[in-house]
Amino acid sequence: MATTESILQGVNVSGQITDFNRKILTKDALAFLALLHRSFNGTRKNLLQRRVIRQAELDKGQLPDFLPETKHIRENDAWKGARPAPGLIDRRVEITGPTDRKMIVNALNSNVWTYMADLEDSSAPTWDNMINGQVNLYDAIRRQVDFKQGPKEYKLRTDRTLPTLIVRPRGWHLDEKHFTVDGEPISGSLFDFGLYFYHNAKELVKRGTGPYFYLPKMESHLEARLWNDVFNLAQDYIGMPRGTIRGTVLIETILAAFEMDEIIYELRDHSAGLNCGRWDYIFSVIKKFRQNSNFVLPDRSAVTMTVPFMDAYVKLLIQTCHRRQVHAMGGMAAQIPIKDDKAANDKAMEGVYADKLREVKAGHDGTWVAHPALAAIASEVFNKYMPTPNQMFIRREDVKITQNDLLNMNVPGKITEEGIRKNLNIGLGYMEGWLRGVGCVPINYLMEDAATAEVSRSQLWQWVRHGVSTAEGKKVDKAYALKLLKEQADELASKGAKGNKYHLAAQYFSGQVTGEDYADFLTTLLYNEITSVGSSSPASKL
Repeated sequence: MATTESILQGVNVSGQITDFNRKILTKDALAFLALLHRSFNGTRKNLLQRRVIRQAELDKGQLPDFLPETKHIRENDAWKGARPAPGLIDRRVEITGPTDRKMIVNALNSNVWTYMADLEDSSAPTWDNMINGQVNLYDAIRRQVDFKQGPKEYKLRTDRTLPTLIVRPRGWHLDEKHFTVDGEPISGSLFDFGLYFYHNAKELVKRGTGPYFYLPKMESHLEARLWNDVFNLAQDYIGMPRGTIRGTVLIETILAAFEMDEIIYELRDHSAGLNCGRWDYIFSVIKKFRQNSNFVLPDRSAVTMTVPFMDAYVKLLIQTCHRRQVHAMGGMAAQIPIKDDKAANDKAMEGVYADKLREVKAGHDGTWVAHPALAAIASEVFNKYMPTPNQMFIRREDVKITQNDLLNMNVPGKITEEGIRKNLNIGLGYMEGWLRGVGCVPINYLMEDAATAEVSRSQLWQWVRHGVSTAEGKKVDKAYALKLLKEQADELASKGAKGNKYHLAAQYFSGQVTGEDYADFLTTLLYNEITSVGSSSPASKL
């Protein structure tokens, strides 16, 4: 094998290296990242170009369908996914959140079964957020993450086994500009995965679990194949048996919904199931069919989990996962307790209970919460209706989902000015936080992340593009959208903290709500605003 020094030729780091993060940015770890980049970045770029080609086909009116070339995989009952790994047999309640030190301690102290530590949609990818998150995860795994903040102490509990840790790296489309290999930025996916795996895989196994991941934003089984190749190389490289890694795939794009069997098949030795990423899924439906007037949806509040296309997606996911004997995970409860209004809080928590009841009765094996206070509600529901560690034995053989079911846009509801203003508030509120380096923003007692902001701006784009009229009779055109945008931005800026970034957010948002330009992702649109690429240092000299 090549030496570390030779591998590091052409590798540069432009993010700040401190005493705090130096233990993560070791030469051996950086050489591993360089190997991942050189091995897989070409394939990644080809797959991203394939997305562009597919979008052009959809723009011309083509509709997705189940792939004829993989029919033999779908129709073969014999193959199964991997057996549930240690710590992943029972996943009835999973808490999610970013990787700051306080969140990690609070999440691991929660009464949940797993914690999805998020380097993706609830984290703004500043260099400090990404690297410090890796340090915090490294310390948490070794039970050395306790710290003091003013008079308050944050300590991991010792009275019970801590939740199993699962990490979500960034999606294939995002770069990490602070780390370049041969003049190219590394993929954010490979950067996040590589650092976490290299430093922690063996330690996790020693402690009774393993290196487990949530895999976001995939649009085809070929993207899952790439992850599987990455997993195999990584395990071979450190001398770990193949199949130790587990990946749960978020089905959060409409195109992936047509390839669920194939995605599990590609990852089958490493598969830990699929998850319903509901807000990203709605975003994907609008985004992929944005040029098609048959896919115009009403106000976001009307697009619930029981509308036809969402109901079909859930049923097919559960059926597919259980046929392949892997977990079918439910979606997010994003509510935050309303401490100063008992009646409003009771109503919100009743909504959480009803949502989790729908999930467990549908056959889901577990669910997500964004706040520790919701864990008790989710646990109560799943403990009552799922006395077993999971319910993979519920095969849902009654389900017959077709192309038309997944694309059924018969969604009752109206488009209202209130809905437009809500979308603007969520989009501006999230983008303003992101521009300050915060990727998880509480708005109206909901924890909003990139997915809900994406739904908000995509709906506005779609409504202007197709010239819809509101329930009040007002045509939604460019001038109307920009007028409401300015009003909401001015109001938020006047009420916000000094030095807020609402007007900067509005500048970016204005280009995304007029039915003209459409950025692939808000996060890529804003990324340069939060990168601090300074003078770079050769990795070999660190």
